[in-house]
Amino acid sequence: MSMTLADIPQLPLDLPPGTDPYPILKDLRAKGPLAKAEMGIVIALRQRHLDIIMSDNTRQLETETKVLQGITSGPLFEFTKAAMLFANGEEHRRRRAPVQRTFAFKLMDAMRPKAAALAAELVGDRVNQGPVDFVGEIAAQIPARIIADILGIPRADLPIFLQWIADTAEALGFIDVERRPQIEASLTAFADYVTKLLEDRRRAPKDDFLSDYVAQTARDGELSEIEIRTQVVGLILAGSDTTRGSLCMTLAQLLSHPSQWRAFCEDPDTLKRGVVDEGLRFEPVVTGIPRVAVKDFEVDGVLIPAGTVVSLSFLSALRDEEVFADPDRFDIFRKDHPRWHMIFGAGAHRCVGEALARAEMEETLATIARLAPNTKLVGNFPILKPGAIRQIDRMEVAFA
Repeated sequence: MSMTLADIPQLPLDLPPGTDPYPILKDLRAKGPLAKAEMGIVIALRQRHLDIIMSDNTRQLETETKVLQGITSGPLFEFTKAAMLFANGEEHRRRRAPVQRTFAFKLMDAMRPKAAALAAELVGDRVNQGPVDFVGEIAAQIPARIIADILGIPRADLPIFLQWIADTAEALGFIDVERRPQIEASLTAFADYVTKLLEDRRRAPKDDFLSDYVAQTARDGELSEIEIRTQVVGLILAGSDTTRGSLCMTLAQLLSHPSQWRAFCEDPDTLKRGVVDEGLRFEPVVTGIPRVAVKDFEVDGVLIPAGTVVSLSFLSALRDEEVFADPDRFDIFRKDHPRWHMIFGAGAHRCVGEALARAEMEETLATIARLAPNTKLVGNFPILKPGAIRQIDRMEVAFA
């Protein structure tokens, strides 16, 4: 006999800021496969649930993330409605196809020398110069500058560009409703800026992604103007915000484990992939994959009714005792990582920017290890704030 949602435990509500979520999730895993969260969302806790959650029993959330918060019109709703990330089936294929070619693995892997050179420039100037705001001066700059170069955005526009990214990152998930006016104002300005860039490329094409994108979408004729613009805004947001936070937390963990940091400094090129795999596992910035059940189905004997929002928790699944030995231990030498890191999703919605994110993180961390092997954390360990995409509060380092 199937259990119902009434039989599964409730996630604790109203936790104090800074609460460590991992002991809570570990306790829930010991009680069963699922938990209930706010707004009727069901949380899947084990890594083996990935294939179930991504099966044809479910679909990608579309506008539900906003409707559940009472947002049914305006810039945030329109962005969500037009974005590749929040589409399914043929609509998703149309929106993804023009960008997938440019962000293919081989092309993005070729960005490694650029990422290493940029990291060397930013870090080299700050060695032995005292405490550095690692979030703003390093981690935010590298993905933003690289995506700006790929898209052909002038470096002079980066300061306002970075502010828009910081303000509108929440647009990809549930938002702080008190910040809605600021998020929507920045999202509108961001969209207007991208519109002008696209118009410039139509008038005077260049040898860059945007010119190719404009030409291809014109040839295909499958995307509306708002879809064309929204995919570019979405790429910039997704390609900047998550990499920034992941870079910070991975370096912070490395510096907090001196023997592993020393080993990495001795052989950064051999260890850089394992370092990034473990950083993404141990402290994921993206918290999960939310989906909507399109029909009744079961997860480990629990009936999930059609229409239920069900989300695989990365915070839980990436500490799953069934997959990882001693999962609460940070270990860059770990040999039990699955071949495909689940943090990048699965199936048709697997992150199109995976190769670029890996290149940026691996080359930046390896460059720091080579140029500044005596780097230290300054002040308190950084904290990730709760959210669909967790934001880092602050992080200072001294390069040496």
